[in-house]
Amino acid sequence: MTGLKVAVIGGGSSYTPELVDGLLRRGGELPVAELWLADIPAGEEKLAVVGAFARRMARKAGAAMAVYTTLDRREALAGAHFVVTQLRVGGLAARVRDERLPLKYGVLGQETVGPGGFANALRTIPVILGICRDIAALCPDAWLINFANPAGLVTEAALRHSAVKCLGLCNVPINMVMTAAKLLGADPADIAIDFAGLNHLVWGRAVRLKGRDVTALLLEKLADGAALTMNNIPDLKWDGAFLKQLGMVPSPYHRYYYMTDRLLAEEQAAAAPGGPGTRAEQVQAVEEALFTRYRDENLAEKPPELAKRGGAYYSEAAVSLIGAIHNDRQEIHTVNTRNNGAIAGLDAAAVVEVNCRVGKGGAVPLPVGDLPAAALGLVRRVKAYELLTVEAAVSGDRALALDALAANPLVPSRDIAAALLADVLAANREYLPRFAGQS
Repeated sequence: MTGLKVAVIGGGSSYTPELVDGLLRRGGELPVAELWLADIPAGEEKLAVVGAFARRMARKAGAAMAVYTTLDRREALAGAHFVVTQLRVGGLAARVRDERLPLKYGVLGQETVGPGGFANALRTIPVILGICRDIAALCPDAWLINFANPAGLVTEAALRHSAVKCLGLCNVPINMVMTAAKLLGADPADIAIDFAGLNHLVWGRAVRLKGRDVTALLLEKLADGAALTMNNIPDLKWDGAFLKQLGMVPSPYHRYYYMTDRLLAEEQAAAAPGGPGTRAEQVQAVEEALFTRYRDENLAEKPPELAKRGGAYYSEAAVSLIGAIHNDRQEIHTVNTRNNGAIAGLDAAAVVEVNCRVGKGGAVPLPVGDLPAAALGLVRRVKAYELLTVEAAVSGDRALALDALAANPLVPSRDIAAALLADVLAANREYLPRFAGQS
């Protein structure tokens, strides 16, 4: 085979056409000869639909890229150059439970932060580590690009418990760049943001427009009510005095930590009888509509409805990252990787989300230095929760799991953490064999 082999684990995802679109648009610089879409038997029907759609997209683009589908991930991985993980263990049904269960205790329910993110991580980490073992055996030189949520936590597990070359990717930073460009009336190519923090806990420390620092101007616009959010997060407005004191641009996900009570009220209202449902329940409707579109044999390009799914700019982020590695571009990308001294006050091995110089050797974090004390305190607490969660997921140790959940800033007490953990283990019993017999 001449050209690259790219394997997508979770290939039946509604996100896949985003990735296919990106690969086709960058075909001149990224010669993908084979795209393998792998999924599990429960996802066989969706995989077939997405695979057929991807082939139509490739034909319309006149691309030489062959698209294969398989229920055997080892077949997909054999000889792959790049592996993309975009799986959701338990599907949207598990996400619905993740979002609803914490509300019973007056705690936020969300798929990547708080108890919902914890449950998601417990299910996902063992699966990712199994994939890593297959990569080590079948394509040891491949790069793993992890998009599976919670992306930073899952990447932490892969880097601590495997020797696979792995970078975690999230579309929040690129969304923030695109939104900043819109608010400033600028071309996104002229916007640069210095990102630092953790996945879904990242700040824009400085925003530059053609090299000129415009951080204060963007913060003023946010203080005046300009929107910087995403489809899955309510557009609650930022307090101007808080933003001035912070001096950095918060990510949309910071609302969960800075506006906890208000977001909890929003979630409770949405989940109540007569409400629109949790975000996962809303996504179920979006997915149903998307797959109706994907089944249309006349459809051969990414539909605009896909933007409602929440993965905007995923393809741009993922494909440009793969291109930077393959072509040794030495470009700046925001990824999840080992800290290696970039953020002062954090362990060198801890996975952080920062700007990195990316080439064929991977990602080299750019120095950040000190974060403001308030930000560093929150980062340290969330990182402690993440490290405990990784070890609990790997070991099946219930005591570690309780320590992890109790350490999460969105869980108000150890007593509530204990009750939540019992419910999480019971609700996810089929996905957590390491915790068998524990409830």
